[in-house]
Amino acid sequence: MSANASMEEFEALLNESFEIDTPNEGSVVKGKVIAVEAGQAIIDVGYKMEGRVDLKEFASPGEQPDIHPGDEVEVYLRQVENARGEAVISREMARREEAWDRLEKAYADENRVEGAIFGRVKGGFTVDLGGAVAFLPGSQVDVRPVRDAGPLMGLKQPFQILKMDRRRGNIVVSRRAILEESRAEQRAEVIAKLNEGDAVDGVVKNITEYGAFVDLGGVDGLLHVTDMAWRRVNHPSEILSIGETVKVQVIKINKETHRISLGMKQLQDDPWDTVEAKFPIATVHTGRVTNITDYGAFVELEPGVEGLVHVSEMSWTKKNVHPGKIVSTSQEVEVMVLEIDTAKRRVSLGLKQTMRNPWEQFAETHPEGTVVEGEVKNITEFGLFIGLENDIDGMVHLSDLSWDQRGEDAIQNYRKGDVVKAVVLETDVEKERISLSVKALDDSFTEAVGGVKRGSIITVTVTAIEDGGIEVEYEGAKSFIRRSDLSRDRSEQRPERFQVGDKVDVRVTNVDQKTRRLGLSIKAREIAEEKEAVEQYGSSDSGASLGDILGAALKGDK
Repeated sequence: MSANASMEEFEALLNESFEIDTPNEGSVVKGKVIAVEAGQAIIDVGYKMEGRVDLKEFASPGEQPDIHPGDEVEVYLRQVENARGEAVISREMARREEAWDRLEKAYADENRVEGAIFGRVKGGFTVDLGGAVAFLPGSQVDVRPVRDAGPLMGLKQPFQILKMDRRRGNIVVSRRAILEESRAEQRAEVIAKLNEGDAVDGVVKNITEYGAFVDLGGVDGLLHVTDMAWRRVNHPSEILSIGETVKVQVIKINKETHRISLGMKQLQDDPWDTVEAKFPIATVHTGRVTNITDYGAFVELEPGVEGLVHVSEMSWTKKNVHPGKIVSTSQEVEVMVLEIDTAKRRVSLGLKQTMRNPWEQFAETHPEGTVVEGEVKNITEFGLFIGLENDIDGMVHLSDLSWDQRGEDAIQNYRKGDVVKAVVLETDVEKERISLSVKALDDSFTEAVGGVKRGSIITVTVTAIEDGGIEVEYEGAKSFIRRSDLSRDRSEQRPERFQVGDKVDVRVTNVDQKTRRLGLSIKAREIAEEKEAVEQYGSSDSGASLGDILGAALKGDK
């Protein structure tokens, strides 16, 4: 065998051995630590190759490297040989490759992975997952927003992988998912022990407009503002403060949503149990105004028992006024119990019932015919409204303004604010109405016809002749005698047989004070005279004729 041939063979063998033994660049290889010097570990990776790795690559963030000569480690071979004839190796990259394999498996199996938060970046934090770096978004740090993540830095703790992309080297993790899971387990455990109706102690964690959240030892319950006390509570902070321990009753547990409703008032006696006994209907009590609305005012009779004074029960006289103009919040008022509905937990109260009905009072003190005085409050198309005592009004109808003028004309003489006298005609307490009359003040008619009664014979003067009869006057009071009343004899029922200025004797058939009219009749006088004559001079038995009787009567007159 020539030297040449053996040389070629040796070369081929050598190349073969290199092909077999020399690992590929870019793969993870096993090596042995030969020495530790100047902050580096010298590692023999076999194949007559050595490389150096910074010691810090062997430690997790914040920990000391634990590496000694003789240790076996896996490293990443980046380059077989550099200018110094050394292999370029990296422990960090080996860890990364190793970590990615491990993490991908955990992600596929939905398992938790361990890691430590080591840095802050925009929008979150960086987490070392034992060789691979992941991103922890700020929203995934905790169940509630975290102001200071300092205490969490460098702690070994579990994370859940949300997303992975090996090609881009992206991993997104969450700490919150794990906390929620453990909280859910804890909640389930606490809720399993709770029963509706249980009285438990809790700590007030948070207060809102509508209630408070109470921690029952790992699980929160909502104590609604309406369940804090039997009385009206405007804001929960009136009763509770954060951090306070309170005794509450479990009202409801929703097994699906794990929502717990709590109550405090349920542990106290319900004041409504004794309302009917304490506040009988028609009794008067002193209460405090707690709330005013458009339709009335709420009055607290005792803590937990409120009644409503409806706007219609507030005042006898102020009808279309906002309740806030009559009472004010926190004012003490006297009210009467009008109605109780225990089922609906409602009490109807009256404010005006504690004061006397002003119409009743007026009727007592001002009987019909009394003269009153007041200011014109309002002028309407049907009359005047006059202000009377106790804020009540009386009305003078158009027809009661004047004897001589039409109402529409008479009302023109009045202005708002004028002080007017009037006579009380009628007081209707039920309808809250007082009827007044101005014209009734004029009693000249009464004076004129003072002695005249129905049946009297009086002498009148003819003032006008008309087709339908004659107009006559008596002491300044005018009357009209209709054609049919001018004589009992039909042929004599002619107005033209009279003349203006004639004096005529008539019989009074009616005295009407309201219309200031006398009802007069000549016919009635004649009939009355005839009747009288018959009574005096004749008898139906004597057979005397009417002519005889009248003749005798006339002779008697002479």
